[in-house]
Amino acid sequence: MKQWILSGVIGLWSCHLCAQPSMVDTLQLGHSIVMVTTDLPDGSNGRGSGVVVSPQYVATNCHVIANSKGANIAKFRDGYQPIALKANWRRDLCLLKFEPLPFKPLPMRDSSTLQYEEEVFSLGFPAAAPVPQPSYGNIKGIYHYDGGLIVRSNASFAMGSSGGALFDQAFNLIGLTTFKSPGQHAYYYSLPVEWIKELMDAPEITSLKTEDTPFWALPLNERPYFMQVVLPTQNQDWMSLQAIAKQWVKQEPQAADPWYFLGLAEEGLQQWEAAKRDFSQAYALNARDLDAMLALARVAYVQKDVTALEALQASVAALNTEQATHIGAQIQQLKGGS
Repeated sequence: MKQWILSGVIGLWSCHLCAQPSMVDTLQLGHSIVMVTTDLPDGSNGRGSGVVVSPQYVATNCHVIANSKGANIAKFRDGYQPIALKANWRRDLCLLKFEPLPFKPLPMRDSSTLQYEEEVFSLGFPAAAPVPQPSYGNIKGIYHYDGGLIVRSNASFAMGSSGGALFDQAFNLIGLTTFKSPGQHAYYYSLPVEWIKELMDAPEITSLKTEDTPFWALPLNERPYFMQVVLPTQNQDWMSLQAIAKQWVKQEPQAADPWYFLGLAEEGLQQWEAAKRDFSQAYALNARDLDAMLALARVAYVQKDVTALEALQASVAALNTEQATHIGAQIQQLKGGS
């Protein structure tokens, strides 16, 4: 079984609809993104990213610093040594404490206010890049977990930017880039800022030692369902996906994503009416679920339902004009063939 791997931001993700921030904007925000460096037990060095969230605290992923011999941050060729630590090892969230830092803390926006397909971008230090690198995308999933909302986007991550920042278009911090799935079409996840705020009230510690495993690195059957569905989806293992999605629907019947993945399994099994029903339920629960809309369009095309395609085209156009154009071409194809 493939394992989930750590992630951080790489190059630019192509997005035709993104109102991408200017280079000046990203450079200014980059002043609040730091490189986290560690001394590892084998004598080598590790690197990750961190986000300035208060005059004294830098948020990062615990896996960046866990069980190292020491951790520091670097910015503009200057180094800073922490004086204490706050950690939630299972959530993979750590706060490094410093004497007051000369960097501007980032404003934070609660995950509960986020919307699917909202444009986002991230900043971090992939592959020890000398300055923070941006990646652009949209919010593709918002999942309830452990009192917070895990954010999935298609702004790509790579090794080195674990602990980097995910921003909305108003330059608010909305997540901490943390982990991704394996595979060519990876899923990218960020921790919620609510967890950062909660950790601010936790007691300080000084040890970097832990035996806890981050929730996303637990055995597959112990991970949340939003992670369990990914590998069967990538492998087109529709029977396994259907079984997992049914359990997810049972656990969260009012969430759109379980119904979407159940419909995806049924589409793969060519159970068209069941797929249509469950994609429709996902769309009913989340009117901005573009993936559910596109899935309904695929089913409508198979069933040669021009009326359904025409109804979907307008909704899709509000979120993605390129996909709406594709649906328009399908409509014309079906009308021409009738």
